[in-house]
Amino acid sequence: MTGVYLSPGLYPHELFQDTVSYILSVQRSSGEIPWFEGGHTDPWDHVEAAMALSIAGKYQEAERAYAWLADEQLPDGSWWARYEQGARAESTRRETNFCAYMATGVWHHFLITQDRAFLELYWPTVQQAMAFVLSLQTVHGDITWAVDDDNDIPVDSLVTGCASIYKSLECAHNIAVTLGHDTVYFDARERLGRCLRQHPERFDRTWESKARYSMDWFYPVLTGVFSGKAARERLQARWNEFVEPGMGCRCVSDEPWATIAETCELVLALQASDEEALAREVYSWIAQWRHDDGSYWTGYQFKEQVLWPHERPTWTAAAVMLAADALTQHTPAAQLFTHVNLLDSDNSVHAKDLVRA
Repeated sequence: MTGVYLSPGLYPHELFQDTVSYILSVQRSSGEIPWFEGGHTDPWDHVEAAMALSIAGKYQEAERAYAWLADEQLPDGSWWARYEQGARAESTRRETNFCAYMATGVWHHFLITQDRAFLELYWPTVQQAMAFVLSLQTVHGDITWAVDDDNDIPVDSLVTGCASIYKSLECAHNIAVTLGHDTVYFDARERLGRCLRQHPERFDRTWESKARYSMDWFYPVLTGVFSGKAARERLQARWNEFVEPGMGCRCVSDEPWATIAETCELVLALQASDEEALAREVYSWIAQWRHDDGSYWTGYQFKEQVLWPHERPTWTAAAVMLAADALTQHTPAAQLFTHVNLLDSDNSVHAKDLVRA
């Protein structure tokens, strides 16, 4: 397939009809959305796939996905990191960024549907999830990446995970303000942002640095931790390490492997840093990784010239659709990952204080 250049107002409905059908074919009757048929589920990627359904106007199916998460929530507000065949897998770990992403998905669905009843229904789930997450925020502002019932994981924080939580705190704040509740999320977000910007020593303390991963590079831009000139300088500084022209964004800097989801997320980060033309160019490379059934391959190993792994995850398809929505401004949620939009809790619950990411 040749490159696909997207412009505002030109959302490619026909292109994504099969993509949506693919996600729906994998979704279970319970509402759960595994990575692929027969694959496992994790809460973060489940929400990512649900957001694609919202973009496509499949509101009932998206709401079934959120209902499944609410039903699976543990008493402390968390979720297991991995589910298999609809049940908890052999895992005792719960990851904070996985749990926080529920707030992002719920706010995304509300932005599209304006369904206040939906927001009210899932507010307790979001509130409990964020309470779990913030219980692991340190005095320095960073948030511990996970807890484990067996206590056999290191206590540490991840740049990508905390950056994702930073966006989820924005969304949780907006849900609380919209529903007229007091919010503790604004201050927690400010503390986390300062730590991400000013205290790199708080991350990767007990293991080898994860700076070789592209997500550590662009996620703080995608989620609004860095903005304006600082965001552009961050992306430019390591562009040649991570971007393979004509193919996409590498997953890690030292491997010849371009991954489609990371490429789509880079597109969002480029938009957030006002690199609109470059975002559209990078997005145009994605079409070649589309399968005939509308799904998208995980990645391409360009040294060996093979698709690898031989998987087409639902969350990769969702990332493609989220980037397309942002480029075309198709839904009212199109700017969620390219702008910071914090509602003003001091005035009307409908007042908006728009801050350019």
